[in-house]
Amino acid sequence: MKEGRTIELLAPAKNLECGIEAIKHGADAVYIGAGRFGARQAAGNPVEDITELTRFAHFYGAKVYVTVNTILKDSELADAEKLIWQLYEAGADALLVQDMAVLRMKLPPIALHASTQCDVRSVEKVRFLAGCGFTRVVLARELSLAEITDIHNACPDVELECFVHGALCVSYSGQCYASQYCFGRSANRGECAQFCRLKFDLVDSDDNVIVKGKHLLSLRDMNRMEYLEELMDAGVCSFKIEGRLKDVSYVKNVTAAYSQAIEKILIRRSEFVRASSGRSIAHFTPDVNRSFNRGFTDYFLYGRTGDIYSFGTPKSIGEKMGPVKEVGRGWIKVSGFKAFHNGDGLCFFNREGELEGYRVNRVEGNRVFLFLENADMPSITAGTELYRNYDLEFEKVLSKESATRKIGVDILFEETPNGYQVTMTDEDGLSAAASVEWQKEDARTPQEANIRTQLSKLGGTGFEVQNVDVKLEGERFIPSSLLSDLRRQATAELERIRLESYVRPVTGSSANTDYPVTKLTYLGNVMNAQARTFYQDHGVTSIDDAFEKSVPDSGVIMFCRHCIRYALGICPHRGKNGGPQVKEPLYLESADGRRFRLRFNCSDCQMEILY
Repeated sequence: MKEGRTIELLAPAKNLECGIEAIKHGADAVYIGAGRFGARQAAGNPVEDITELTRFAHFYGAKVYVTVNTILKDSELADAEKLIWQLYEAGADALLVQDMAVLRMKLPPIALHASTQCDVRSVEKVRFLAGCGFTRVVLARELSLAEITDIHNACPDVELECFVHGALCVSYSGQCYASQYCFGRSANRGECAQFCRLKFDLVDSDDNVIVKGKHLLSLRDMNRMEYLEELMDAGVCSFKIEGRLKDVSYVKNVTAAYSQAIEKILIRRSEFVRASSGRSIAHFTPDVNRSFNRGFTDYFLYGRTGDIYSFGTPKSIGEKMGPVKEVGRGWIKVSGFKAFHNGDGLCFFNREGELEGYRVNRVEGNRVFLFLENADMPSITAGTELYRNYDLEFEKVLSKESATRKIGVDILFEETPNGYQVTMTDEDGLSAAASVEWQKEDARTPQEANIRTQLSKLGGTGFEVQNVDVKLEGERFIPSSLLSDLRRQATAELERIRLESYVRPVTGSSANTDYPVTKLTYLGNVMNAQARTFYQDHGVTSIDDAFEKSVPDSGVIMFCRHCIRYALGICPHRGKNGGPQVKEPLYLESADGRRFRLRFNCSDCQMEILY
């Protein structure tokens, strides 16, 4: 059995294929949406696929978590409860939950994780959720390493899950109502329309345009690969990769990259162990820069920095290739050592700061010819930084079988009084045996090499041989067919034992815990009567309806740690003398003419967007 504090790499699964490939490429767990009630409505899956995924995952000791993390209408509660039972019967290890009505349902013995939609960013909130029976909380992305450490020290028995990679919501998750307000599509019900990726003008109180047509709420993607060890020491047990809408090549590459990064740390830090079993071998060199990304940021892990936003584009810029060295008629040369390929996608920021993209038509020596489709040569000049946002050769590699994962086994072949026996023992200490009655026949030549060869043929299974021990009373002639039969029987039995011995996570225990506040506004996301009763049972005396149910006359539709004033250098608190003065209040104006006032809550270092 493994000893030490378990570390879990948690990968996204848009579908069954993504889930299986995530586990092959080193994930210790995957999270996936069912057909309904998941916070990514476009990434739902039938229960039958989740059943197949759990069987595959549990063979490796990996877990499957299912998202049931939308807020629910009263009319949906019965269907949600029925679905939860189906997911439990399908083998799901835990549910990610936002709506507290779930806790008033008749639930199977399944572990509950508080979704990031629960807006978990304080010790008090973590204590409350743990007291309600949640065994794990998914922390807000905006928390710093120091804040995470404080939460762990105050609540050491609660599992902490932390995002480490992928797209960032500019608003605290669960506290964004922009999509619902503008488009009638609720982010809390899995229908986010990505309001934050739109273009805006920034306008002052005199209608002066400070910034014109920029993606002022669009953030870069998170990348905390360099800080995994610090997060382990801070108390994080699960490293979460965002991306339930991402394709399988993204999942393969990013999962393999983070798995290898974790393994390097565990070589030095024996007090930590992986949460699942087996060895994942990638048949390529993972590189997160070569998959979809908007540029990277560690996002407040060590405080506020100037690299979190991507005002020029909400699209992928990909891998930095180097500056343009020379521009010719239909071609460019790039300074650097990275190879280009026919069909690659290249992009750069033009003079207006907008992203332009082109395909590579062909490569001749150090010249890269662009596919222009009768268009003029792009406005690219020497010195312009070039990026590759589609790597054709890399995608070709990822489209094939790109990783294998195997459980290590030791094999013992020995004589019995009436024949022979094969015993297989895996790396987790589980054993299976297959024996046969057989008339023993002495051999004239050594047989051990052939015995080892035949018993080591595990290529089509989830096992790989670590050691073969042969114990015979002299040389025996043993047909290869007999050895193969014993090997297959023992392998099948060990597969069965691994699945039957798998134990799902334990459920949490509930205590009579009061909610940290006694009044809930629309920010409490209370959509149904059962959620209302839940909070009343926990000491809340005033409860407003969810924004989706009853829109207040005025309020905040986004709460952001990202600050536009800081990003533009006009923060009055930045530096000794502050930034340039602008006439406030400031407004974001969208392309359709709607205005949203910005309010800066500097005491909490928070920007709020009002309607």
